[in-house]
Amino acid sequence: MKTPAAGSIFFLTLGTAFAWQSGFSAGRKTLSPTGANPYFVLTPGFRLYYEHGKDTLTTTVLNETKTVDGVETRVVEDRETKNGQLAELTRDYYAIDSRTSDVCYFGEDVDEYRNGKVTGHPGAWLSGVKGARFGLMMPGTVQVGQKFYQEQAPGVAMDRAEVVGVGETVTMPAGVFNNCVHMKETSALEKGLAGHKWYAPGVGLVKDGEFILVRIEKPKQP
Repeated sequence: MKTPAAGSIFFLTLGTAFAWQSGFSAGRKTLSPTGANPYFVLTPGFRLYYEHGKDTLTTTVLNETKTVDGVETRVVEDRETKNGQLAELTRDYYAIDSRTSDVCYFGEDVDEYRNGKVTGHPGAWLSGVKGARFGLMMPGTVQVGQKFYQEQAPGVAMDRAEVVGVGETVTMPAGVFNNCVHMKETSALEKGLAGHKWYAPGVGLVKDGEFILVRIEKPKQP
């Protein structure tokens, strides 16, 4: 299907104002590397492919866990290329609250590449290290106007998200997705910068700024 790079997006932006949420009720006993959230898939083997011109982004839910800040988290790998060369490899750590279906974010390990060699680890952080605390990546129940910190690593990563739309329709090369959640992301460390992401039920992220979803790969059933 031939689709414009930006896709077709329709908005619903009504809602009430919320304060930025930085404290979350999730406890270690209810957090798990497995579970279900309508807009965030953590099933091992699930893979999403994105493109922006010659650049690509591949997100893979690994059959691997890592204990961070006393919580067993699911490892999700992001592999980004620029002009066919590996530019960044990130391992993100998530856990789902069994009571609320909230997806919490416990940090990331980052390797930045140039000419095939690692050049640095910008933005890397882990909950429980150097004052960092886990954030909320996706609420179990989404409302327009919700505002919450995704990353809470002082001086390193302080990304936050605001739900600016629900029930949106997004058309991407991978398909037409209804009932999407639209989030606006900013950083407490970088004033004036904002990004937009759209999440679809049963799929997760379908558009990340200029990156558009081109293919979905689901794990094979046993």
